[in-house]
Amino acid sequence: MIGCVDMGGGTRGIYGAGVLDGCLDLGIHFDGMYAVSAGSANAVSYMAGQRGRNYRFYTSYFSRAQTMGPRTALHTRNLLDLDYIYCAISAQDGEDPLDYDTFQANPARLEVVTTDARSGKSVYFHKDDISLDHYECLCASSTLPLVNRPYIYKGRAYFDGGVSDPIPLHRALEDGCDRVVVILTRSKNLPGVSRYQRSQARLLRRRYPGTADAILNRCRLYDEALALARSLEESGKVLILSPEELPLMRTLTRNRESLDLLYQAGLDAAQRIPAFLNRT
Repeated sequence: MIGCVDMGGGTRGIYGAGVLDGCLDLGIHFDGMYAVSAGSANAVSYMAGQRGRNYRFYTSYFSRAQTMGPRTALHTRNLLDLDYIYCAISAQDGEDPLDYDTFQANPARLEVVTTDARSGKSVYFHKDDISLDHYECLCASSTLPLVNRPYIYKGRAYFDGGVSDPIPLHRALEDGCDRVVVILTRSKNLPGVSRYQRSQARLLRRRYPGTADAILNRCRLYDEALALARSLEESGKVLILSPEELPLMRTLTRNRESLDLLYQAGLDAAQRIPAFLNRT
């Protein structure tokens, strides 16, 4: 089995979109997609065979006032309107609909990582949790604490999957994947350091103590998963793709030049995958 892990990372996830568009160009098909936050949207469009779709989301739709900013905060009480970007635009009568039939016909396994807002534990959704015009689990996976209120899905509150399982490599290995492509949006040589984790945890502690604890634990989980990926890369079981030559960009950057550089870096990185998969 061949797996792909996409850690997302806000609009920096355009790097993963580039990698997966490159995979479509090369005819590369994964048996399992394990996706976090924006990586889950990347995975769904890739599984639907819609090359360039996520590029449009990152470079066009995210720049709109109704997607993110004061207007969004006023009308939705969220800085980022995930329902608009992932549901309204993606609906069959929306501006850029998901090819739902092709997505569902794809035999690949899909896991979308979310964080239960109350417990701080990881919750994993699958392809069967996605139905026509109902892409709420993608919203739940992308709900950044303090940027958004927790996302209510099936009666439970969720935050971004990256809070509790930032690099879900273990899920791919547990499923039996013997080769895994891991897509990062920061250098594989950088630890998971957050300057704001203590202040974030303090602000969330009263209402969401489980999430607060998970935030304080996130960097350790990230570093452990990264260490595992690097050790398995040495043995030829994992290929880590990351934008090593580019400066680290803000999670919600809308700078078009930066986004285009990241996307092209992802397209270029995909060229390394065939040799990895053909290695004996």
